[in-house]
Amino acid sequence: MSTEAPDQIETPVEPQIIPLQLPMQVPRQVYRQAQSNIPDDKQDRVRLKKITEDYVAAVGAIPPLTLDELTEHTSAVLAAAGLDPIYTDYASILVSNAAWRESLAQIPYDRRLLLIPKCLRVEDKCPAPFDEFGLLCKECGLCSIQDLTVEAERLGYAVLVAEGSAIVRSMIETGKIEAIVGVSCINVLEKCFPHMEAAAIPGVAIPLLQDDCINTTVDLDWVWDLIHLTSDDKTYRLDLDGLKTTVRSWFGSASLNAIMGDIDADDETARIARAAMEKGGNRWRPYLAACTYMALEADRQESDPVLTAEVKKAAVALECFHKASLIHDDIEDGDERRYDSPALHTEIGVPVALNIGDFLVGEGYRLLSELGNPELVAVAAQGHVTLSRGQGRELLWARDPQPLPSMQVLDIFRQKTSAAFEVALRLGGILAQADDATHDVLRKYSEALGLAYQVKDDLEDFRGDADSNDLAQVRLSLILAIAHKRAEGADRERIASVIRHGAPDHTDDVHRIANEYGVLDKADDLLEAYKEESIRSLRFLSSPTLKGLMRRIVGKIFGEKLIEGYCSEFETRNAAGGAPGTESIAGSV
Repeated sequence: MSTEAPDQIETPVEPQIIPLQLPMQVPRQVYRQAQSNIPDDKQDRVRLKKITEDYVAAVGAIPPLTLDELTEHTSAVLAAAGLDPIYTDYASILVSNAAWRESLAQIPYDRRLLLIPKCLRVEDKCPAPFDEFGLLCKECGLCSIQDLTVEAERLGYAVLVAEGSAIVRSMIETGKIEAIVGVSCINVLEKCFPHMEAAAIPGVAIPLLQDDCINTTVDLDWVWDLIHLTSDDKTYRLDLDGLKTTVRSWFGSASLNAIMGDIDADDETARIARAAMEKGGNRWRPYLAACTYMALEADRQESDPVLTAEVKKAAVALECFHKASLIHDDIEDGDERRYDSPALHTEIGVPVALNIGDFLVGEGYRLLSELGNPELVAVAAQGHVTLSRGQGRELLWARDPQPLPSMQVLDIFRQKTSAAFEVALRLGGILAQADDATHDVLRKYSEALGLAYQVKDDLEDFRGDADSNDLAQVRLSLILAIAHKRAEGADRERIASVIRHGAPDHTDDVHRIANEYGVLDKADDLLEAYKEESIRSLRFLSSPTLKGLMRRIVGKIFGEKLIEGYCSEFETRNAAGGAPGTESIAGSV
């Protein structure tokens, strides 16, 4: 008889579940109309910026531009855009920026100056004193100056929270600064231009949208883009809109047949499943996987990266999982419509629809297994299990719905939504051979991105901008969870009743309670905080291109935003002392 010990079988260890923590609160974004010589609509500004960049590239404008050259190019850009000459000053800044952009990208961060105006601070509560160079930020978190300052200094910038042509001139004359990124009002930028032209210093500027030094706003995404601009970031080589179109093209009938294989003529189950794959959707998950792969590959090679057959197959597998989850969700939630048409189970019945969902799950794993990398299957399986646990928690809650603390609602959202984003990003990372540190960042980024996405979804649902209706049906809702915590007396009982039974006839009453107790404002705060948390999580990525691309993805998913600040010309009114008046997100939900 053999005395050898039996082989020990290793038991897989699931990743440790980290308790959910709320993100740091960010300054509230408040819209203000732009001054008359700046386009008020953000999309108009984006369009003008794109026209300007295309024009400058086409004519080969070489900086430093003389005032005569700047005037000539600006007139041509305004004519191409069909805009009123009132926007001349604003357009001239965009022309100068476009001309200097490539030069700025070549300058190391530690040879650059970031100039931020003090009017972005919250004057009445700001604890920061001034010295001869400007504001000494105390990082109290009340305004966006802290985030901009901390990130720029981490990169190596010299940072001044001040404004004025004299300071710019003195910094240039030291010889230590080789490029300037400035945020300021148009009239200050006009005064700085001659000094920068004379010194041939690369300088790009983001104009404040108002010049009255009160509640000033700026296009924050442009500021972050320019702060991080580097020749190491090859994001500009990736046409994200074109990539989105390419990914969507994979879900036509012919493409799916090429990627997934042809369907037998008598296989009705496969035919229905394939039709479901072709129908509707943003294709965010396949897109994110493709983006991650392309960004990491762009860092490794000089030529443009190419989407491989393996990437296409993994992307289609992700959509198989997603479509399966939607089919099952519609059945579980009692939703009768999807993509502005009848949901699958209302067309073919619940039993067949359930089987189609199961079939698509199997198809997804089949496609991944054909790629020959066990890690792809392992990551997808773990995400699948996490998502199912989150969905299970919600379904079990729905059997006897009771008010839940907001943190528990968010934790369910984390399991349901963040897991799907993580799988998409990490599959792209695995195919591009990302290192462990990159995967760690993608996990953190996915958590914040997924939670922001779900909070946005709840807000849209509550405001009537979505297909579903959490008020009419008994569904888990962050808005109702916050309302239940904040409301008092009879209002609190009404919210509890809505959570337990739904409220098809009490919509107006629920909206009144939400408005009176500031519920939507708190949810908006949380949305902004998670969006900002997703961007903060990227700072330790080693890939400049992936970092730049993931920042842009946040903008594409959630749209553009402004930052808010407050300003006064009277520095004597600055409150040099006093405790910062920040409010904790934790206290608001």
